[in-house]
Amino acid sequence: MDPKSPEELRQKYINNPPEGMTPTLVKNMTDSDLLDMHYFLTEEDDFDDDEFEEGFYIDLF
Repeated sequence: MDPKSPEELRQKYINNPPEGMTPTLVKNMTDSDLLDMHYFLTEEDDFDDDEFEEGFYIDLF
């Protein structure tokens, strides 16, 4: 995740709110809620590369 401050994210989502949200809802969100929303909206971006992450994998074949 790219390190953005909550205020940068707030401005980004006020200008272009996610589906089902309004700029007013984004403006009134707590920093924690805003960061959580950003994480869940960009979560799949972490899986776009072809590299494996370190960790435990089960090979069924």
